[in-house]
Amino acid sequence: MSVTTSPEQDAPETTRAAKPPRSRGDRLFAGVSRAAGLFILLALAGVFVFLAIEGWPGLSAARDTYAPNHDFLSYVWPLVYGTVLSSVLALAVAVPLAFGIALFISHYAPRRLAVPVAFVIDLLAAVPSVVFGLWGARALAVWLVPAQQWLDHHAGWLPFFAGPASVTGRTVFTAALVLAVMILPITTAISREVFAQTPRLDQEAALALGATRWEAIRLSVFPYARSGMVSAVMLGLGRALGETMAVAMVLSASPVVTLNLISSTNPATVASNIASSFAEATPAKLHVLIATGLVLFAVTFLVNFAARWVVSRNERRMAR
Repeated sequence: MSVTTSPEQDAPETTRAAKPPRSRGDRLFAGVSRAAGLFILLALAGVFVFLAIEGWPGLSAARDTYAPNHDFLSYVWPLVYGTVLSSVLALAVAVPLAFGIALFISHYAPRRLAVPVAFVIDLLAAVPSVVFGLWGARALAVWLVPAQQWLDHHAGWLPFFAGPASVTGRTVFTAALVLAVMILPITTAISREVFAQTPRLDQEAALALGATRWEAIRLSVFPYARSGMVSAVMLGLGRALGETMAVAMVLSASPVVTLNLISSTNPATVASNIASSFAEATPAKLHVLIATGLVLFAVTFLVNFAARWVVSRNERRMAR
């Protein structure tokens, strides 16, 4: 008794048979890529476990360990506030400048000028943070003293410039400008690459319909590059949140919460507080410092999680 099969029944077997086997190089590359991804996850988990184990005793240490505060929350809150404040101020200065430079390089400047400008911007990323710290503490702070005094005299009615202005210039205002210079290269580089990848046909179509160059960029480049722009901003924010030496060298900090950006009383950041207090810390104080590092780890994770959510939401909207 013969059994007949239809072509539809034979199709899956034919498809499986026709699928070429992966080469040894493909399998090796897939294995290396998978191992690299797992290594990153294991390293991240290892950092979290270390911070959690070593920092847990710091959450409930003796009261004098948190001096001049009385518990961990009152100790870490000014540090988180200073970290977020200086990072947001740095973004407010660096992001518009980075987007402008990226657009200039990718759409406006001739190639003979765009290449050197891009090279100089990328070169800033290779400068060590301690060099930025020295420049900010020894040069920029001195240069900004007259500007901060002017803000005190003419804009002192605002809580940000209430004064009295610092005579040394080592303030949150100065630290934010140093951070802005430090995050400028990475934000500019990513934005430039995203702007350059915008389909040329979309821009030419907008120009053909009578749009100006700026209108073509606003209507075709920005919508296409929105997710990349968000990623660039978030990477810059992550760099600013975790910066240590430059802020520690520039900022004359104290455990306070204030909106005044130009006075000599400035909130410290988590990273700079760890760097300045680590060498002389007792074992109990060391646990407290590690616990603040755990808080910074959580803040950075939440910021990156929010950035990925924004990017994925934008991608789904663009795919409709």
